[in-house]
Amino acid sequence: MIYEKFELVVLPFPFSDSLDQKKRPALVVSANSFNSTAKHIVVGMVTTAKRSQWPLDIAISDLDAAGLAVPCIVRMKFFTADHRLILRKLGRLSPEDQQRVQSGLSELFAI
Repeated sequence: MIYEKFELVVLPFPFSDSLDQKKRPALVVSANSFNSTAKHIVVGMVTTAKRSQWPLDIAISDLDAAGLAVPCIVRMKFFTADHRLILRKLGRLSPEDQQRVQSGLSELFAI
């Protein structure tokens, strides 16, 4: 399966202090051409962030389109994941949310 930029997916995330994992949403931020060729995706953190802030946090305004049940933000923390780790797709960012995330990515990487 090919995953596309701005789709939200669910992955198992490891805890840093134990062998346990938790299923969490993540946002695909890599280009479709990379995703289909590499069979990996670059994802950004999606979190409720109730007790913390991070530079360039972006609130997701259209939760229904994203497939989210509770208010979340896209956090500018990234990693690469093999397609085989993805448990399921949740949804896709709305065009407005995509534009705000793209602006955040441009600011983060100064492009």
